[in-house]
Amino acid sequence: MNMNTHVLTFQQKIYWLVQQIPVGRVATYGQIAALCGWPRHARYVGYALYQVAPNSEIPWHRVVNAQGKISYAPQRRGTDELQRWRLEAEGIIFEAGDRINLSRYQWQPSATFYQQLISA
Repeated sequence: MNMNTHVLTFQQKIYWLVQQIPVGRVATYGQIAALCGWPRHARYVGYALYQVAPNSEIPWHRVVNAQGKISYAPQRRGTDELQRWRLEAEGIIFEAGDRINLSRYQWQPSATFYQQLISA
């Protein structure tokens, strides 16, 4: 999906942005919402990613909460453990309290990426 080809819905922007997160990096729900142009809509990002099938090409597992933790929820039907397993398989280390060190692993898009995003 190319952001420059047509106007995308908020949900499509979420999916496109999540696909840009490199292996071994994470983003927060709030970060993705802000990049979509909807700051303070982190919860909507969570709802959108909940709709993604666990075996999807969209790397939903690379999005965590603002504390660097997996947002555990009973309705996720075991995908919490799958999310942790996938992140660890990508080299991400969980620290005390099941936290990911965001200063080490958080995706920091380049200035070029931001320019492309703004001009889209």
